[in-house]
Amino acid sequence: MTVLPVTLAAAAAAGILNIWLALRINAARSASGVYLGDGGSEALQRRMRSQANYVEYTPFVLALILVIELSGKGSWWLGVVAAVYFAGRIGHGFGMDGGALLKGRFIGTMTTLLTLLGLSVAAALIMAGII
Repeated sequence: MTVLPVTLAAAAAAGILNIWLALRINAARSASGVYLGDGGSEALQRRMRSQANYVEYTPFVLALILVIELSGKGSWWLGVVAAVYFAGRIGHGFGMDGGALLKGRFIGTMTTLLTLLGLSVAAALIMAGII
C-alpha cells in the first residue's frame, strides 16, 4: 500500500476547513435568525458563497495533488503548495465577510487561481516527461 502523506494531509485540511466554513455559516444563520436559504441576509450570503467557492475549487486542487504525488514527482514542494493553498482559502473565508478583512478575499482568490494553474502546469509537464 502506498502512503501519500501530502495527499492525506491536504485531504484532512480540506475537510477541517470545510467544517470551519460551515460553522461560520451556522453562526451567521443564528445571528440573522434565518434557517433556510439566505433570507436576504448579506452576511449569510457572503458566508454561503465563501463555502460554495471553496467546494468549487478544492476537489481539483486535491486531485492534482494526488496525481502529482502518485507520479513520484511531488517531493517537498507539493506540501508547501498545499499549505499555501489552504492558507489562502482561510484568507478568502475571512475576506468574504468584507470590511477590514476584504483584502483576504483578493489574496485568497489569487492564491487559489495560481495554485490551480501551477499544479495543472506541473501535472502536464510530468505527463509530458519534462519533469
